[in-house]
Amino acid sequence: MKLRIRGDSIRIRVTQAELREIADSGRVRDTIRFGGGVDLSYALESDAAAREPRARYAKDLISVVLPAATVQRWARSNEVSIEGEQALGDGQTLRILVEKDFACLQPRPGEDDSDMFPNPEPSKTC
Repeated sequence: MKLRIRGDSIRIRVTQAELREIADSGRVRDTIRFGGGVDLSYALESDAAAREPRARYAKDLISVVLPAATVQRWARSNEVSIEGEQALGDGQTLRILVEKDFACLQPRPGEDDSDMFPNPEPSKTC
């Protein structure tokens, strides 16, 4: 998974195997280790009770929760993303975007695109 945070937005990109994992088991998780016992984990979860995408943060874990039916449909389709907005209060919102991660058309040093989704727009470059 790839995690991108910018202002009041969170974006997660998943590989083919990660999408299968969340569709089959309901959760996929990754961790960034900073050393000295300090970690930040992030997870993508499927929940039958969820009605729309939601994010939460607790105990060094960022969790994005998606409706289970939406995840199942997404996993079997050509849909690229699931998105939503979460009210934060005071008129503020958190934008949530979860996307299939497409292979780059130009090779990048140190990047392994073998499990990425095939790029639907071969005329564009990364």
